[in-house]
Amino acid sequence: MKVFVTGASGWVGSAVVPELFAAGHEVTGFARSDASAAAVEAMGARVLRGDLDDLEALQEGALHSDGVVHLAFRHDFADFDAAVESDARAIGALGRALEGSGKPLVVTSGTPALAGQVATERDRSSGGLASGREANSDAALAFAARGVRPVVVRLPRSVHGQGDHGFVSRLIAIAGERGVAGFVGDGSARWPAVHVRDAARLYRLALEQAPAGSVLHAVGDEGVFTGDIASTIGAKLGLRVEPAAPETFGFLGALMGLDQPASSEQTRALLPWSPVEVGLLADLEAGHYFG
Repeated sequence: MKVFVTGASGWVGSAVVPELFAAGHEVTGFARSDASAAAVEAMGARVLRGDLDDLEALQEGALHSDGVVHLAFRHDFADFDAAVESDARAIGALGRALEGSGKPLVVTSGTPALAGQVATERDRSSGGLASGREANSDAALAFAARGVRPVVVRLPRSVHGQGDHGFVSRLIAIAGERGVAGFVGDGSARWPAVHVRDAARLYRLALEQAPAGSVLHAVGDEGVFTGDIASTIGAKLGLRVEPAAPETFGFLGALMGLDQPASSEQTRALLPWSPVEVGLLADLEAGHYFG
């Protein structure tokens, strides 16, 4: 397949592109900057220049592809609503370009946050940051009625691995700045997690095999206690571990105290996918986050 990938040079995209190549697909990566274009070319992919506001370029990439993996998202937590709106416009443009083709459109969202309940692929978020992207997922799934094969891949709070600069890396940086590794409440809040290479395999399978309307969970660890994350960070940095106020963690504060485990049982039953890489705590123990 000729696959158009937005966010190809990003954290997850840089694992998805090699996964697609290994399966024999051709890849065109969407790149908004010279640095992103160079990274896409270094992976061996073709480059299409543009950004998420360039709807004509997005449609061009989709029209000349056999399927789309949409990973690009502006992770601006200072104006998250604007990021969600930009994503909605991009999904609409990609979907319209694929109308009537039967081609796959794989989009990205987050696992639902349901306090005290293990979220499944059938669940919806009760609020928070994930709810805005969920509405965008609904818009993507609606293209099934217009001759597209839409699939939603929900990512957990941590997509980890060597080179990760996401939430866990931020927690490590905050611990280093404060001289204390912290958690919110009693540390019993759970975060789902997945290794980036496991996530990449699921995106490929979603593109190749998932039925129209599928909602998939890229979840390896169903729920890692935030207290255990803090304890592992503290041990690796030689710092004490103690509870802290949510505001200590900036935009992560609200997530740190929210119990939000998620399952991938239905995904594993639908597709030949199961995680094979190490879990989050083992990845932290490996040391590369602290190099």
